[in-house]
Amino acid sequence: MPRILVPRIEETVVLVTGASGGIGRAIASAFAGAGARVFGTSRDPASVRDAPEGVEFLEWDAHKESSADACAASALERAGRVDILVCNAGMGIGGSIEDVPVADAIRQFDANVFGVLRMLRAVLPGMRQRYSGLVLVVGSAAGRIAVPFQGHYSASKFALEGLVESLRLELRPFGVRAALIEPGDTRTGFTDSRRSLPSSPAYAEAATRAIGVMEKDERSGADPAGVGALALRLARRRRLRVRYPIGPAFQLLALGLKRILPSRAFEAFLAVYYKVPRTGVRP
Repeated sequence: MPRILVPRIEETVVLVTGASGGIGRAIASAFAGAGARVFGTSRDPASVRDAPEGVEFLEWDAHKESSADACAASALERAGRVDILVCNAGMGIGGSIEDVPVADAIRQFDANVFGVLRMLRAVLPGMRQRYSGLVLVVGSAAGRIAVPFQGHYSASKFALEGLVESLRLELRPFGVRAALIEPGDTRTGFTDSRRSLPSSPAYAEAATRAIGVMEKDERSGADPAGVGALALRLARRRRLRVRYPIGPAFQLLALGLKRILPSRAFEAFLAVYYKVPRTGVRP
C-alpha cells in the first residue's frame, strides 16, 4: 500500500456537490475559510445568491453523466486537479413504500446514489494517477436507521454505506482515502424541499404523524456548520474510519442503541418515537 499523502488544506483543490445551501454550503465555506481553492456545484450557478466567499460555482446536474464529466473537466481546466471530492448533493421524498410511484423512487436513487457514482467516475481517475486524494460522501443517520415514511430516502442512504465500504477497499492500493459523514437532523432547506407524496387512506394519518416528527426534529436540529468543521478535520487526517456520525446527542445515542438492542426492541422504540399506530386502517 502506498504512503498516504495529506497535503496542507491551503494547497488543496476541493469540489463540493450541492454547495448552494445547507450542509454543502457549510462544507464549502469551511474549506474556503481554511485557504483551499473550492469549487461548488449547482444546477444553476447564476441563481446562487450570497455565494460563500472564496467558492467558485460550476454547473452540475446529478442526473446526467455528461454533466458530471463537464463539471470535473471545468475544475481540472481551472485548477489542474481535484484533491478532495465531497459528494453532498441529494434530494428526499416522503411517503409510504407502497404509495410512492416507482418513477419517483427511481429518481430518488438516481440523485442520491447514481449522482454520487457519476461524479466518482469523473474525478477518481485523476486521484488514482496522482496516488493521492480524498472522497467524503455525505450519507445520513437515516442510512443506518431506516425511517418510516421516508423509506426510499433511507434506502438510498443505506446504498451509499455499501458503496463507500467497497470504494475504500478498491482505492486502498492507490493511497486515496474515502469515508462517510452521517449527519443526523440538521437545520437546512432540506425540510422544505422534501417532496411528501400523497398517501392512500391506509397510511395517510400515520404518514402525517411521522413526517411531522421528522420536520420538527429537523427544524430544531444541529447547525450545518458542525458538518463543515468535521469535513475539514477529516481532510487533515491520514487514516480515516469508514463512517463519522454527527448530530443531536439523542440521535447519536440511537445509533449506539441499534448496535446493542434486539432488533424487535429497537423497532418498537422507533414506532413509538415516530408515532406509528399499533393498528392499521382497514379498507
